[in-house]
Amino acid sequence: MKVSIIIPVLNEAEHIAETLKSLACYRNEGHEVIVVDGGSQDETLSAAQTHTDQLLQSGIGRAVQMNHGIDAAQGDILLFLHADTRLPHDALAKIINAVEDGCFWGRFNVRLSGDHFMLRIIERMMNLRSCITGVATGDQAIFVSSESVEIVGDYPQIPLMEDVVFSKRLRNLGWPACISQHVITSSRRWEDRGILRTVLLMWRLRLLFFLGVPAEKLAQQYQ
Repeated sequence: MKVSIIIPVLNEAEHIAETLKSLACYRNEGHEVIVVDGGSQDETLSAAQTHTDQLLQSGIGRAVQMNHGIDAAQGDILLFLHADTRLPHDALAKIINAVEDGCFWGRFNVRLSGDHFMLRIIERMMNLRSCITGVATGDQAIFVSSESVEIVGDYPQIPLMEDVVFSKRLRNLGWPACISQHVITSSRRWEDRGILRTVLLMWRLRLLFFLGVPAEKLAQQYQ
């Protein structure tokens, strides 16, 4: 099976080259890496150019960018990866095994890159919540068979919580494969905004989304 790794980026010049270099081994095995830029104003495009199979440009918005990548992908499996997330060793082999075993989709456990003790609590709660609910976030490197995307449709083009809605659609097909190995995701979002403040904000936004508040309004609060 061929895996298409789809990476949406926006002003990620600081991180994207190292992330793409870490994926070179998979490109050598015949898998593809697709970077979809949403209008970067820094050196993201030049940093990514020599390390991808396809470098695309689309409208801004993570869902818009990932759907653009879906349209261009040639793989049997699609893996959605953030620009500041690193895969564990043999990640694609584990993904392929899960799909060949009959899983429609799945995700990895996540570990945050920082050392603060509260980050250990946050990542464990994220992984536990995902196991209990069958819902994943983009930080967990969601993967899905291309056939499953044809059934449930592309990412919903909303500015926030697109991963939650997409996961719930996929959950109707079957429970996700929960791969215990960790992807390493940058903790910069929590550290820059304040760890506790960010956690409380995300809990609040999730609750409001569950209660029916439109994602467009929530995105304004998130920003």
